[in-house]
Amino acid sequence: MGSFLSVPANKSRAGENSETPRGDANKRLRMSCYCDDKPRLIASLPDEISMQILARLPRIYYLNVKLVSQRWKAAIISDELFRLRAELGVTEEWLYMMTKTGTDKFSWHALDPRLSKWQRLPPMPCLANEEERQRVLPRLRMWSVVGSSIKLADLIRGWLGRRDNLDQMSFCGCAVGAVGGCLYVLGGFSRASAIDCVWRYDPCLNLWEEVNSMISARAFCKTCLLNDKLYAVGGVIRGRNGLTPLHSAEAFDPATGLWTELPSMPFLKTRVFPLAFLADMVKPIATGMASYRGRLCVPQSLYSWPFFFDIGGEVYDPETGSWVDMPPGMGDGWPARQAGTKLGAVVNGDLYALDPSRYLDSAQIKVYDEEEDAWRVVAERVPLHCFSDSESPYLLAGFLGKLHVITKDASDHIVIMEADSRRCRGSNVSTSSTAPVDAIADSSEEEEPQILKVIAAKDFGAAELVGCQVLDL
Repeated sequence: MGSFLSVPANKSRAGENSETPRGDANKRLRMSCYCDDKPRLIASLPDEISMQILARLPRIYYLNVKLVSQRWKAAIISDELFRLRAELGVTEEWLYMMTKTGTDKFSWHALDPRLSKWQRLPPMPCLANEEERQRVLPRLRMWSVVGSSIKLADLIRGWLGRRDNLDQMSFCGCAVGAVGGCLYVLGGFSRASAIDCVWRYDPCLNLWEEVNSMISARAFCKTCLLNDKLYAVGGVIRGRNGLTPLHSAEAFDPATGLWTELPSMPFLKTRVFPLAFLADMVKPIATGMASYRGRLCVPQSLYSWPFFFDIGGEVYDPETGSWVDMPPGMGDGWPARQAGTKLGAVVNGDLYALDPSRYLDSAQIKVYDEEEDAWRVVAERVPLHCFSDSESPYLLAGFLGKLHVITKDASDHIVIMEADSRRCRGSNVSTSSTAPVDAIADSSEEEEPQILKVIAAKDFGAAELVGCQVLDL
């Protein structure tokens, strides 16, 4: 009987193999993909393999990939996908740049430097008038304080007690930072009052949302990333006789979503001035900040319109929770841009700054020498154009292991120029790659290789630079 039963069985299997159309087999395969509670990302592959494929896609395509299906959208915006990108070593550093047009129209754009492609972020809602502001305030609190439209003269007049312009201020004076793979917009002015609100842009979700407010309201504060925390230092608020500088500082932990108060900056060097003179004539303020060698370096200045006085700076050590004097060479030599702000960017452990003071149409790149406690010129004749009305004529950013200068060219296009920081570190003087061809041809053969090159440019019309950050996702 065993042999009798075995023949039909074999026949039956042979019949299935020979008579079942290929289309029916594919149909059963497709149906099997939906036997679970949810369909697979890619019908013929396990989801683990599909996630590996999605993780390797260039991030510039994610906005379109999300449109394939709800399952693909859920995968693209998941934390799992971005953790997998980090594990695979396929993360991408993008430059995020904020611009403004007029007094209160702000925009964010992201640059993929490897593909030289731009992507516009969702618009930040603007509260056009007081009536609309009152209507949406319970939900949107001060959303439109994203920019820096206050002019230096108005700021100084406010410090000196002239308050006539303060009540007419548009939304301005925010700071921008980045931590935990997200962008943050901090504080600013609402009319004449500093605010404490904080907004976050999540690039995975491609949306903005409000998060926990700062401990203190502040405008024009300085921000920096250190040990996976975002620090906010200094700034100004409106006082009884105008704008009053802040000495306070605080740190945001994205893991908990909470702000922690830090010891205030002591401004020890200002104590050499008589208190009455200091109160009436000059105001101490933090003019920059950089995360360098595991500490926060905060250059400081005294303002007495129309003059700026360098007073060095102070350094915060998160391990001891205390402030100490900045090395004198670092503080006194830190170059100041327009309005006295001192920019800095750390690339591969080196602190860089741009000094625009030597030429009207160009600047120098300098690097800080910790052993010598001095700033050393590593690139000359960085092309800059005179922007007398611009508050941010240029910005600095470090990504892809190199320093980048962001400014406008003669055609009013915003350009991103890459400086090879490895060459900068080893050279004393170098020439911009944007120099005329004849000048380059006449240079000696022993001259250092060209350091600067334009990697991207875009016509933003009349928009001005406000700030920039880098995210690696």
